Amino acid sequence: MVLPAVLGALALSALAYAAPFESGVQPHTHNFRATTVAASKNATTKPQPGAKPAPFCYPALGFVPPFELPEDNTDWWCDPATEYAFVGFSYEVTACQSRAQLHKEFADIRYHFRSRYVRLYGACDQDGFYDDIADAAWANGLGVHALVWFGFNGDDVWISRRDTLFAALHANPLAKFVTRVVQFGSEPLYDNVLPHDQLAEQVVLAKQNLSSLNIPVTVSELAYGYQERGGAQDVLDAIDSINIHMLPFFSQNASTSDQAWPLVLNDLDWFIAHGNGKKMYFDENGWPSVTSPSVQPNSPDAVADIPNEHGYYVLLDQHCEDLKAVVGGGIGWFAHIYSDNQEPGYGIYNSSGHMKFPFAPRTFC
Repeated sequence: MVLPAVLGALALSALAYAAPFESGVQPHTHNFRATTVAASKNATTKPQPGAKPAPFCYPALGFVPPFELPEDNTDWWCDPATEYAFVGFSYEVTACQSRAQLHKEFADIRYHFRSRYVRLYGACDQDGFYDDIADAAWANGLGVHALVWFGFNGDDVWISRRDTLFAALHANPLAKFVTRVVQFGSEPLYDNVLPHDQLAEQVVLAKQNLSSLNIPVTVSELAYGYQERGGAQDVLDAIDSINIHMLPFFSQNASTSDQAWPLVLNDLDWFIAHGNGKKMYFDENGWPSVTSPSVQPNSPDAVADIPNEHGYYVLLDQHCEDLKAVVGGGIGWFAHIYSDNQEPGYGIYNSSGHMKFPFAPRTFC
């Protein structure tokens, strides 16, 4: 846990690495239903009341942390309308990385790739682990999309994980300044962890628990997870933002990643139609470079290799202006995932720690 007394040293450390100022999975064999392709290019979003412009808000590139924390985080975060294009990485924590490794890799995520966020994936049940996450995030100017991990065993271990995370968020003085949102996931609807009405209830209860910390709550889920539950509109109504799993490789119409834009729009259009204008992120978002027993396509034409993994992110970068124009403040997207050591085939780094392809996506357009 980091105490305010050391914040001055951290601020000076951050100055040394300050980035230039800005202007302005668990994979499955998914079956996506066909929908019409439409865009939301004429949407506009009003600035969030009290939101400060970059770089005077957290976690904008170029933000310089204060020597003392403010009393609360009410005017702390950047306007969601500025959080579009590439925002960061999904980061698997099942290995329970040491504090030193978290600091090293979070620094790489921030300063090498100009990320603003990490989205946690998996679970570490080690006591005090989220304190280490908060410490490394603060030291490197990153926001965190925290996760209540349900797993895939159909058990109720998620309850203790929820309670442990919420306790850390309340107890750690830094937590509310680095935790942008708490997610329930991964894919609790698709994986049949909870009926949608019970999941909606958990979201409401979590929002009540975290309201004094000004930490919103969401669900990390596929479009198909909602669709196969009749739309699960109660969940969409309950969540504060829409955190989307965008994995077009698994579409029955998939081929190569450069042809995936209609598949992306297929799911995005559904969320636009049912999301009531809420902010959206692609959080579990990528294209695999290899297949495996748990990563199998639904299309015989789908190609999994490094050029296509790279090509998917190039495609998103090429459509930066389209994603920026989506209702709710534009789409902020994460790369899934940081390293092949965390999930084979999806990493920007391979298992030897070398980049698989050049990766420098736009953070604004």
